Amino acid sequence: MRGRLLGAVLGLAALLPSSGWAECAKAVPPDPATRPTKPPPPVKPACLDAKGGCPGWEAYTFNDAVKAYNAQIAHYRPLAEAYVKALNAYVKASGDYAQCEVKALQ
Repeated sequence: MRGRLLGAVLGLAALLPSSGWAECAKAVPPDPATRPTKPPPPVKPACLDAKGGCPGWEAYTFNDAVKAYNAQIAHYRPLAEAYVKALNAYVKASGDYAQCEVKALQ
């Protein structure tokens, strides 16, 4: 009997407008458009792994590409960390929302 009553109450709760119940703040995910794009690493020349190594100009060119990549990564890292922070906040807000909904059912 008690289980049927609880089921009926929960069924009615689903039909009632939410304004009569505690409002739970819904979690909002971060905008995917704000997700930073990781820069591609420089292409390693084949001569780098060769026995004799690369000629000077090719080694210098690759070294310059690595330096440019490192500068791009330095700019990318704080953006990626901020996006991860926003994702973690979304996960926490989702958990808080679920707990609020559970409490509203009790």
